[in-house]
Amino acid sequence: MATEQYRQYIQQLLTERAQRVSKQQNAEEDEVQTLFDTERNHYQLLYVGWRGNRREFGCILHLDIKDGKTWIQHDGTEVGIANQLVELGVPKQDIVLAFHEPDIRPFTEFGTGKITDPNDRGLELV
Repeated sequence: MATEQYRQYIQQLLTERAQRVSKQQNAEEDEVQTLFDTERNHYQLLYVGWRGNRREFGCILHLDIKDGKTWIQHDGTEVGIANQLVELGVPKQDIVLAFHEPDIRPFTEFGTGKITDPNDRGLELV
């Protein structure tokens, strides 16, 4: 599947989640932000602001697209964005759960992101 399609899916899912979370926010100075770096393929959903006298900041989701695969760097959601991407038609082998150690990834249902032939005799990504 094309990188452009993955970009669209990621932006759609992050935008939808930002809209849902924003509707649930109570604090005046608390907001949800989407960051889309389409040139370098980095995507984040953040919360930032104040709740009373306490500073709030954190990453909810962080995804990258590398080597034609969607790398989930951080997922702070209950549903799991990997499952949502699969529902949209992204093959599991094109999703890398980067928050797992590289040695653990082969035991997941998803891609590993490892290059099987670093000497490039038919360079194949798993």
